[in-house]
Amino acid sequence: MTTTAEHATVSDAMPSTGPAPGSPPAGGGELRALTGLRAVAAAWVVLFHFHFTALPGVAVVSGLLGPWVTQGALGVDLFFVLSGFVIAYTYLEQLGPRLTAGATGRFVWARACRIWPAYALVLHMFGIWLVARAVYGSDRDIAFQAVQPVLSPGEWLQQLVMVQLWDDPYLDGASWVGATWSISAEWLAYLLFPLVAVGFHRMRNLPVGVLAGGALALMTPIAASYLTTGSPYYPWSWLVRILCGFGAGILTFLAVRRLRHRSGVRRPASVVASVTPVLIAVGLVAGELVGPGRGGAVLVLFPVLVGALALADRGVARWLSRPAMVHGGRISYALYLIHIPMFEVFWLALRRYGGFGGSSLLAPHGVLAHVLALLVLVGAVPAAHLLYRHVEEPARAAMKELPALWAQRVAEVRDHLPAVLARLVPTGPAVVLPVPVAPAPRRAEEGGSVRVGGAPVPVVPPARTAPDPRAVAPVPELAAPAGGRAVPDPDPEVARMPSVPTGPRPAAADRPDTPSAPRTAPLPVVPAVDGPALGVPIDTDAARRDPATAVLPAVHLEPEVAIGLSGAGSWPERKPRRPRPAPEPAAAVDSTEARRDPATRALPTVVPLPLVEPPTQAFPAVAPLPEQSSPLRRLLDARNAELRSPHPRLARELSEQLVGARLARGKHRVKNARPHAAPHIAGQRGPERQAR
Repeated sequence: MTTTAEHATVSDAMPSTGPAPGSPPAGGGELRALTGLRAVAAAWVVLFHFHFTALPGVAVVSGLLGPWVTQGALGVDLFFVLSGFVIAYTYLEQLGPRLTAGATGRFVWARACRIWPAYALVLHMFGIWLVARAVYGSDRDIAFQAVQPVLSPGEWLQQLVMVQLWDDPYLDGASWVGATWSISAEWLAYLLFPLVAVGFHRMRNLPVGVLAGGALALMTPIAASYLTTGSPYYPWSWLVRILCGFGAGILTFLAVRRLRHRSGVRRPASVVASVTPVLIAVGLVAGELVGPGRGGAVLVLFPVLVGALALADRGVARWLSRPAMVHGGRISYALYLIHIPMFEVFWLALRRYGGFGGSSLLAPHGVLAHVLALLVLVGAVPAAHLLYRHVEEPARAAMKELPALWAQRVAEVRDHLPAVLARLVPTGPAVVLPVPVAPAPRRAEEGGSVRVGGAPVPVVPPARTAPDPRAVAPVPELAAPAGGRAVPDPDPEVARMPSVPTGPRPAAADRPDTPSAPRTAPLPVVPAVDGPALGVPIDTDAARRDPATAVLPAVHLEPEVAIGLSGAGSWPERKPRRPRPAPEPAAAVDSTEARRDPATRALPTVVPLPLVEPPTQAFPAVAPLPEQSSPLRRLLDARNAELRSPHPRLARELSEQLVGARLARGKHRVKNARPHAAPHIAGQRGPERQAR
């Protein structure tokens, strides 16, 4: 069953990477004749299903039309060929050069947007009908199928994703809506097309005879089953039908692709398109004379019919291109979906209220039953139009916009994710652990203090256990300030130092077993180095001691001053610079020194000259020249005169003279142009002046 996706419109085509030279562009426009052929195929399938209605009038009509109705199942194979042709026409140039994930994903999503929305709606509506029949029905049959469908959550999931037929060798009972087995088969062909498109694209330059012969050869397995058994019904026959029909349609497109730019191909194609339906109809009747169902072998002509209609421009192709037929082709997918549920409801009404002996309202031999049957058959068309207009097309457009909306939502989430995580994960202020810095050691006899944290701390030397003949100052320790804790620094601009624990170290016996927590962050462990043992004093001042008394010289200590940024003890202020003296003004220079009298220093007297007017001279009056038209006006008049003059040769000579005069005048202007007035002209005359 082909779908409305196969309109081959420009809007459905994906961005092309560039077709081969001399080839039609993919998705170059709707093939209206093929769209009209889809309407014929859909009507053929609908009539085939309706001829199972248990009414005498329907049986009479079916007997008169014979295989033209009873072989309507061939319409599905015609749909498969049409689908392969139009899918290749629309997407082969995009998917054929190479297999890419992006192009494949866009193709599959476009196909899903076409066939899934209307299918899902009909599936669930008819699924509710089947559940109601299973719960409230009086018989075991829940559908008018030879094999009853299974109602289960797993089966519903398979029906929903259109894979219900893939693991079933027979098509009977595989689908809740009986005719939708072909949609499951075609969905499989859609998913395989990106893989096989690479191979078919490599075959595009084969001869036309090879491509056409390959399309006919792919239809022979199904035709052989019709000739031998009268029905293509055997295990996995549905797979053979979809693969062969779809592949034949692709090869037909490749053949048409080579022929459509040849001159004079339209007329023969129109003749073939008009003759092929007649051959199909005659073959169906002739096959029935040979044996039941043998006429189905005419499906080998389906690729010929599709290819001819794609090239034809008159005859049957023009009739199929009428607006009514084209619209019927567009709603054919909706018609294929909805006609079986409508027939099922009518058939159940005939079974329940038909009665026997013509006494019931819907008796099989009554007029009302036949009129209602005709209304159901014809009413499937407006119902399909409503499904196409209000479900299929709006849902397809909405689904095609979903990838862009999803990408926008993902971008928004990615942008807001850091802020959300920052609010969810609690974070405290950064903790900076101070590193203790010990002051420089002092000699015990010098005393003094250091400033720690802004407070003065006296230096207390440790007690000496034994007199040492050498006067060596031990390492001083800091006494703790009053209160047992560091005094806060009142001035925030003064550099702070961390507090250091002070006081005499307790003896080893008096120390507790568990060490107390340090007041500051622990310093890294320093590995021991080879040196003298602990407690042995080292005399570093031996060079400065008195040789006789071994006493160090007295050192005068300056009072300690804390260095800060402001207040007492701050850095000394810079002395202001003395302003430079302003330069003295230069003496005025007398410019009239050369004209002054050496004795009196006076300037000579200037006697003004009398103003003498020049004699006036009268010029004779000059008569004004007659007004002449501009050269451009004369040029335009000459050109207009050439159009009106009975002597075009004289007018042309006059215009040429005026054009020459115009060019000479322009050259004169270029020659006398000024740079500031016309820079572009000045650039032209520059070399001429240099040459002069």
